[in-house]
Amino acid sequence: MGVGFKKQLSQKEALSKLKQYCAYQERCHNEVKSKAFDYGLNVLEVNNIIATLIEDNYLNEERFAIMFAGGKFRIKQWGRVKIRYELKSKQISPINIKKALTQIDEDDYLKTLTKQYEIYFKKQKGVVQIKKLKTLKYLQSKGFEIDVINGVAKNY
Repeated sequence: MGVGFKKQLSQKEALSKLKQYCAYQERCHNEVKSKAFDYGLNVLEVNNIIATLIEDNYLNEERFAIMFAGGKFRIKQWGRVKIRYELKSKQISPINIKKALTQIDEDDYLKTLTKQYEIYFKKQKGVVQIKKLKTLKYLQSKGFEIDVINGVAKNY
């Protein structure tokens, strides 16, 4: 076998492998499609497999979006803007993006933002206005909304 050569799987073999792939962790449709094409399947075979995975509840876009949003918020402490952007890049439907973002508790969101603000603000040097500006830019890059950041910043 040469470098880059991949063994072509039958539709049945690919379905079995993709069931394991989906059972390991939540996946979006694009990840599964990409993996299926890596197995050398054609478009019709891939679409059949995706339909079967959805029917058998291995693949669920809403469930993926909720798990993704919750994980990125809790673990990476991303804001809603960044989570929305990442879900869009994974071609998740706007309805499922909205559902996922509403699962993030508002109190937890503000607590996380406040904690992030305090930590980053304390690390900065210089006058208060510069520290606030740097902190705002940092939190904005983490995906928090400017108006929500400004609401927290009023306390500093």
